Amino acid sequence: MPPSVSSTQTTEIPLSGVSHAKEDLEKAGTEPIQFPEGGTTAWCMVIGGVLVQFCGFGYTASFGVYQANESSSAISWIGGVNAFLTAGFGLIAGTLYDRGNFYQLLIGGSLLQSFTLFMLSLTRPGQYYQIFIAQGIGLGIAQGILFVPTMAVVSHYFRQRRTLAMSLVACGTSLGSIIHPVMLNYLFNRSVGFANGVRISAAFISVLLLVACLLIRTRLEPPKNPAKYLSIGKSIIHDVPFCIMCAGLLCFFIGFYYILFYLQLDSVQHRNSETFSFYSLVLLNGASLIGRLSTGFIAPHVGIPRLMIISTAICGILILGMIGLNRIATVVVLGTIYGYFSGICMALLSPLMALLTSDISELGARMGIAMSILGTGSLLGGPISGALLTSQYKWWQPSLFSGLVALTGCSLLMMMQLVLTRRKCSTEKQEP
Repeated sequence: MPPSVSSTQTTEIPLSGVSHAKEDLEKAGTEPIQFPEGGTTAWCMVIGGVLVQFCGFGYTASFGVYQANESSSAISWIGGVNAFLTAGFGLIAGTLYDRGNFYQLLIGGSLLQSFTLFMLSLTRPGQYYQIFIAQGIGLGIAQGILFVPTMAVVSHYFRQRRTLAMSLVACGTSLGSIIHPVMLNYLFNRSVGFANGVRISAAFISVLLLVACLLIRTRLEPPKNPAKYLSIGKSIIHDVPFCIMCAGLLCFFIGFYYILFYLQLDSVQHRNSETFSFYSLVLLNGASLIGRLSTGFIAPHVGIPRLMIISTAICGILILGMIGLNRIATVVVLGTIYGYFSGICMALLSPLMALLTSDISELGARMGIAMSILGTGSLLGGPISGALLTSQYKWWQPSLFSGLVALTGCSLLMMMQLVLTRRKCSTEKQEP
């Protein structure tokens, strides 16, 4: 946990002389919002968010353990549908969050996830549809209910250190994607078998979610006039940087999951050992954890948009590099570097959306809308790559497609940065 900061320490945003005044004022705003910027309650909130991400996206990364004998396209559909539903239900969760239903979402999503995992223990080997319903649909809905509120409520406690706090919360995903696959593989193959292994895992996650529900607390009152998605959608259309960001992330996420879904299979097909290939994903997720942790320290010096552009560009180039993957050394190098920069990308999503949201009361709605858009890319990318791969394993086809579309997304993010820079220069010229 980050160093404790006295709970009495606050960051006060003045009523004038600040370009982000609208973001920092409550509703009609006669009083400035004070952000604790730390303290026991705030850091407990961060720990609770880490646990939610650990149990949610972190568990999703282990879905390959369940259906190792399925085709590449069938495997990718589980991850794609899960990511899409997470984003799609994020739109609904954002609306309910803005209307003051945070605790209902937190408790309801936790119960649904626990229930889904216990039902997963009843599935039978070879029954792909059962795994698909449990992990693709059930967990996707539960994560969609939990993700947006958990990330948005961080903004109640931090402003100057918001990127650091959100990056730490995002680390829960990488931590879970390291621990869950190893634990499940051990339980299934060397210990208690499939059914009891899933039950043990479900009980473990249920306890962690219970702790998260006890730690996470909202601080600010919901707006008296909740944001309406139709009006916010119209405002987003006229918000050029936000629109370009959504388009860029949509393209980027079509290619983003390719390495995550296919690195292990690619390694096996190039005659590397199955044990090494399994742990190649653990290596990738370990590097992702380091990337997410470092984001909060790098972003204040580089800038959130610039760091996102750099990271997406490197990810796109590395996806193209999958064409040349063959020996163990190439798997290690590519997986480690991609894991690090993909971790930065994921950690920057929420801070970037918060940066481009001028009114903090609309943050939940805007995050929901943006997540729904990029979730479409997550849904399309995996199956398209699986179809391009074919049963003959033509690796250059999905690598080329995913890499180029990811770099297209990076180009759009560069356009977003250009618009932001011109807008800033124009504002500075108008100021006396």
